Amino acid sequence: MGKSLFITEKPSVAKDFAKLLKVKGRNGDGFIESDKAIFTWCVGHLVSMSYPEAYDESLKKWTLDTLPFLPKEYKYEVIPSVAKQFNIVKSLLLREDIDSIYVCTDSGREGEYIYRLVDQMVGVQGKSKKRVWIDSQTEEEIKRGIKEAKDLECYDSLSESAYLRAKEDYLVGINFSRVLTLLHGRIVSNILNEKSVVIAVGRVMSCVLGMIVEREREIQNFNKTVFFKVLGDFKLDEDKVFQGQWKAVESSKYFESPKLYNETGFNKREYAEELIRFLIENQEEPKAVVEDVSRKTEKKSAPLLFNLAELQNECSKRFKINPDQTLANIQGLYEKKMLTYPRTDARVLSTAVAKEINKNLFKLSKFSSDEELQGYAKNILDNKWYSGLVKSKYVNDSKITDHYAIIPTGEGLDNFNGLKSLEKEIYLLVLRRFLAIFYPQAKYNTLSITVNIKDEKFFTTEKVCVEKGYLEILKPDKKDKEEKESTFLNSIKKGQILNVSDLTIKEGETSPPKRYTTGTIILAMENAGKLIEDEELREHIKGSGIGTSATRAEILKKLDNIEYIQVNNKTQIITPSLKGEIIYEVLNNSISGLLNPKLTASWEKGLKLVVDKEIEGIEFMNKLEKYISQNVAKAEEKNNFSIPDIVSNITESSRVELNKINNKIQKKIKGNKEKENLESIGVCPICKSGEIICYEKGYGCTNWRVGCKFFVGKVAGKVIERQQVEKLIKEGCTDKISGFKSKKGNEFEAKIIIKDKEIKLDFN
Repeated sequence: MGKSLFITEKPSVAKDFAKLLKVKGRNGDGFIESDKAIFTWCVGHLVSMSYPEAYDESLKKWTLDTLPFLPKEYKYEVIPSVAKQFNIVKSLLLREDIDSIYVCTDSGREGEYIYRLVDQMVGVQGKSKKRVWIDSQTEEEIKRGIKEAKDLECYDSLSESAYLRAKEDYLVGINFSRVLTLLHGRIVSNILNEKSVVIAVGRVMSCVLGMIVEREREIQNFNKTVFFKVLGDFKLDEDKVFQGQWKAVESSKYFESPKLYNETGFNKREYAEELIRFLIENQEEPKAVVEDVSRKTEKKSAPLLFNLAELQNECSKRFKINPDQTLANIQGLYEKKMLTYPRTDARVLSTAVAKEINKNLFKLSKFSSDEELQGYAKNILDNKWYSGLVKSKYVNDSKITDHYAIIPTGEGLDNFNGLKSLEKEIYLLVLRRFLAIFYPQAKYNTLSITVNIKDEKFFTTEKVCVEKGYLEILKPDKKDKEEKESTFLNSIKKGQILNVSDLTIKEGETSPPKRYTTGTIILAMENAGKLIEDEELREHIKGSGIGTSATRAEILKKLDNIEYIQVNNKTQIITPSLKGEIIYEVLNNSISGLLNPKLTASWEKGLKLVVDKEIEGIEFMNKLEKYISQNVAKAEEKNNFSIPDIVSNITESSRVELNKINNKIQKKIKGNKEKENLESIGVCPICKSGEIICYEKGYGCTNWRVGCKFFVGKVAGKVIERQQVEKLIKEGCTDKISGFKSKKGNEFEAKIIIKDKEIKLDFN
């Protein structure tokens, strides 16, 4: 009987597998071997897609006539930096004494792709191949995963979607980056005063850039609206006063009036003053009547469990760290067996896990490093609050694709004290969210009072938490302002007469949308471009997002690295850079679909349909190639936009940056002009700020880098004399000039004029 080969994604995981399976063997170079099994690893990706020049050396040079680039068969190659480990894995896969291969890379699309590329490059034949699919690195879960391992071919549709996703990113990146750089790279480099610029395009990356730029422009273009509310102070006796807010309900004389901003406020102060005059006229001491008093009890359940996006958003808010840092910390906790698999979109548990959740709770009840949380776990066990979990909203098999929500395993607790402080904070955050779902609901008493003055209604609502329930565990950072209890309100009765001690006007104003943070942009990516902060609503509308839980942090990191966005490390607020806005404009003027979140999400949904075997991979690929071809052609058609077209819509902060670049350029031009004795012959009649300089090839404006189109060199084969250029600058028109030649060689005469801020020929 031959040996079994276990292939993991990282060396540490392979060592953990060997240790947990109690396999003792020798450590080889890149593997661990015993008499029955061998453990090796991939150190991430060992194989990648080849660049176009691998297909044809001529494709190394970027040219329009080689686009679109759509290979019939795709080429792959070993990544040079990890070639040694690839050869080790290859030699093990081909060893004759290996008859069973257990694929133990991360249980997701990317992990599947990592192994399949290796298998493809090696050409493994005639061996049993099993897929180990696990949700945590605990001994129990690893043993279960190996015992229940399915044939690798059961995951072929997942593998196919992984290949398609890689091809999609590859084709979008290569074709659109090349075509836009060839068409517009020079104009962008001129604007930014850089030697050369590659316009980097990505299927998901460009869409996220669009979301960030558009949000910044919404904020800049926001016009605030001022509105005016009317508040009433109502007195029971000298020290018992409460406040109500006026609202234009059906009985109001202002119901659906054009004077309203909305049902609770006016669009002008004078209208609010008019209401107050009406309420107090003919009354020495204005009175009000309590028209209605209602009391009800509300219950609120703990929020759903964390998926990766939710946890990244929460960590961004609480700890001011970016999604990549959050993922790195959770991954570390996963590898220490403390948390379940992190790259998940699900916020619920599976039925199978829920049925045995008491095992996690029992282990957590031994968590001596935090006696408070240990006590909560014991309390849940003692009261058997876990018994109804299976039928709760926290368990839903239909909402789980690859993995259930991130929860504590209850293991690895002896590692806690050795964790870094941030790792501890994140672990406790997940632990509290997990324990909270077992605790009773929070209970609120809500008292609503309606006060009537001349059929105009004022409303007061007081909400008080009477039973904390799960809030005892989650401990909200800020106490809800609604929970300030005025006990005397309980004594108010319907029909009671109240004194109106004051009627005041409160001015309010609308607020612009908030900038994205590294956390909220992840939520917006998950929900196809919508930032939905309400947790319950978010769960209802959730569909195909932009990118995946495994890739979203990396997308943000790349946008930051290539300087398309700027991230404030203290606040995690994201703003677009000048370069990012310029690239956005190039995309918007050429292939605007790349900026559309819904379109990008539809491609992600297509990959999901491939996984679910609802469509064939060839159908997806045909649509992708058609999209690439059509949009390369579209980009080539829309190649006539200018620098003013690109910079006209940039935000104020980017314009400040652009002015700095322009000032630097002008200073350099001035220095060169003095150094090379270049003569100015006047102020530019087009941009009104640059100077017209006599250069080697003609007369041009010093503001050419930022889009000024004044340049007079050789026109239709005729060198224009200086005196005519001076006349053009002063009068906007030259004399009639002879000696021009058409393309057929025929001579003609014309004037040179300035029209629509461009240099043109006039034949009149």
